[in-house]
Amino acid sequence: MLAETIFSAVSAAGLGIAAITAYRKKYLSAARIAGWSLVPLGLVMTGAVEWAFDTVFSPVAWAGFGVLGAAWLLLLTTRGVERRRGGRKAAGGGAEPAAVAPGASTPSRQALGRPAAAPASRGADAEDFSDIEAILKKHGI
Repeated sequence: MLAETIFSAVSAAGLGIAAITAYRKKYLSAARIAGWSLVPLGLVMTGAVEWAFDTVFSPVAWAGFGVLGAAWLLLLTTRGVERRRGGRKAAGGGAEPAAVAPGASTPSRQALGRPAAAPASRGADAEDFSDIEAILKKHGI
């Protein structure tokens, strides 16, 4: 109740200053002052002031902010730890390499007529790098 009265008085004082400014033939400044002085009145009329003061002086609201902060801290910490570990580990113990697609498994790849993924040989890697080297040399890098 007190906050609404103060905001309304500030708004009325601002409108009075805007009227004096308009009387001095500074209409642009008067319109700007009137616009800013109507903001507190609008906040009072929408109920935002009452909500804000109920939140600021409520211990339950501050406890809620503390809980939100703790949740944010936990989420941020677990994300950082997950990034340092290089992603989530497979639950199977990590003996088999992780599939590119979650639904792709060794039996489904064999059913399509493709052999199971074999470890890449050094020759295939060398060919890939030789192509890249040729492109870089072509561009002078």
